[in-house]
Amino acid sequence: MSQITPVFKREFLGYFRSPVAYVFLIVFLVASVGLAFFVGGFFKANQASLQSFFVFHPWLYLFLIPAVGMRLWAEERRGGTIELLFTLPLTTLDAVLGKFFAAWAFLALALALTFPLALTVGWLGDPDWGVIAAGYLGSALMAGAYLAVCALLSSLTKNQVIAFVLGVVVNLALVFLGWSVFNGLLSGFLPVAAVDFIANLGFIPHFDALSKGILDPRDFAYFGSVIALALTLNVVALER
Repeated sequence: MSQITPVFKREFLGYFRSPVAYVFLIVFLVASVGLAFFVGGFFKANQASLQSFFVFHPWLYLFLIPAVGMRLWAEERRGGTIELLFTLPLTTLDAVLGKFFAAWAFLALALALTFPLALTVGWLGDPDWGVIAAGYLGSALMAGAYLAVCALLSSLTKNQVIAFVLGVVVNLALVFLGWSVFNGLLSGFLPVAAVDFIANLGFIPHFDALSKGILDPRDFAYFGSVIALALTLNVVALER
């Protein structure tokens, strides 16, 4: 942990040395709240909940998180600083975890800055705060899974644009696997058991359960497994 901390600090503070971080925060806040109000029918639903806010997160993260994750390793490789990084007294795992946790903390900060929306719900009605907290937790875990996949793909190329496109495509596939519309198409020619198995490989079913306040250990295990697998492959890719 002592070797992870310097990498974490370097990466996390590095976000705020560039205007890109502030642009990202503004875009995320405007897009997430705007979708909830103008597309999700926040007021029309007439319910004291944030369901109309969380429902767009799998789609919103498709473009925003690859924008954060694309630079994690591609920038180091393009600039030639990756060799300098690994001359320091730290392991590949330390570097991978330090960078990942820094980017994840940045995303968690962006999510936390939406708290005025939760306060608005509390002012307008009497919400179930446990469900809201579970929704935020589920969104943060899903963001971590998106990010881990993007970090892995960033380690495979020197080009940030390629890393971004790969991140969008792979995460889109994981979203589609659990999307009800896609599963409905599959049910036309696959057994129900096969469709359910494919759906459980996607992000949406596990996130939907958490956003509704259902704390199922299988959902935590799913996101944890995606993160662990992607980071393990990230280490292997860098060492090779």
